[in-house]
Amino acid sequence: MSYKRIGDFIELVDERNKDLSITKLLGLSISKQFIPSVANTIGTNMKTYKIIRKNQFACSVMQVRRDGKMPVALLKEFDEAIISQAYPVFQVIDETELLPDYLMMWFTRSEFDRQATFHAVGGVRGSLEWEDFLDFELPIPSIEKQQQIVAEYNTVTNRINLNNQLNQKLEETAQALYKHWFVDFEFPNTENKPYKSSGGKMVFNEELEKDIPVGWSLKRLNEISKITMGQSPSGETYNELGVGEVFYQGRTDFGFRLPTIRSYTTEPKRIAKKGDILMSVRAPVGDLNIANTDCCIGRGISSIRSIEASYTFYLMKNFKKLFDSSKGTGTIFSSINKDELFDLKIIYNKEIAIFFNNKINKVDKSIYKNCEQIVVLQEFQSLLLAKMTQQETKLQAV
Repeated sequence: MSYKRIGDFIELVDERNKDLSITKLLGLSISKQFIPSVANTIGTNMKTYKIIRKNQFACSVMQVRRDGKMPVALLKEFDEAIISQAYPVFQVIDETELLPDYLMMWFTRSEFDRQATFHAVGGVRGSLEWEDFLDFELPIPSIEKQQQIVAEYNTVTNRINLNNQLNQKLEETAQALYKHWFVDFEFPNTENKPYKSSGGKMVFNEELEKDIPVGWSLKRLNEISKITMGQSPSGETYNELGVGEVFYQGRTDFGFRLPTIRSYTTEPKRIAKKGDILMSVRAPVGDLNIANTDCCIGRGISSIRSIEASYTFYLMKNFKKLFDSSKGTGTIFSSINKDELFDLKIIYNKEIAIFFNNKINKVDKSIYKNCEQIVVLQEFQSLLLAKMTQQETKLQAV
């Protein structure tokens, strides 16, 4: 299979929102996805914004060297939207020769990003020159073969998305129950009715300056869990060859629930055990994952170990709202140190915590299982991308 120049199959599109008929504004993420824009557009002339339509691409050629990636995405979710005029918008000239979805698969490959980064070295501020991008090449098999490859890739992608959606719903359900029981104090009473709204007795707590249920007490986080603050080993001990202990430096390794193994260290300093809660202690503070193996944790992470692991996980999820609310205020939560983490105040009842933990543990096990399946599917996804360069490979979907 011969390689062909990308520039021979795509063309720039420059359609502007002159009549302001399109209001859906999108941004472009480094993960190669369109996202709702968070830009402040007050006073901005939206007539100059570019229109992007379904099956068209937008990309950024700026700072490719710095990011090690070329952000590029294919619009599939909407028929049309607008995007910053800073982004080149382009489309496939003839979809009977090259499928947009096949081209997007090629852009997803890590090899493509390495090529883009290499060529960006000579660009101004690490930018990729458009003409260099057009000169990149890719294998273009028959349209039938492209359709087969895309269909198989989408099968895997759709399964990943389905698992992600299911996990999101399961976690939202667990979080809602936590709030109902431990914030609103509507945990089941002895008659299995909501405690507070059924007349459950409350008592004023002077330290919190609020009413809490009778029989509940104020605890510190370190009283109900074992906390370990991370410490980074020497950089010379890092490797990607699987030698030594798995090493997680910070939240950049975090996934939805399980971290991604990227590096190892031969001289681990602080160890988290499999099943421990991993929490980012540097901005953004409070992001959570669960250790999927014994691991070394760097200074950007703490580990929290508790017998009631599911209860503690959603307890810390609830604290995340507190950490987020302090953004930009100059408070301690641009980072959190050992004393501050240990001293987090908890309104606690061991019996109800155990009851919640046993109830939600089943939900968490389902989430964990789905996350493990996603890891396997992502590995197969990478295999499909790698096989795009193999002429006669017969791909088979799972």
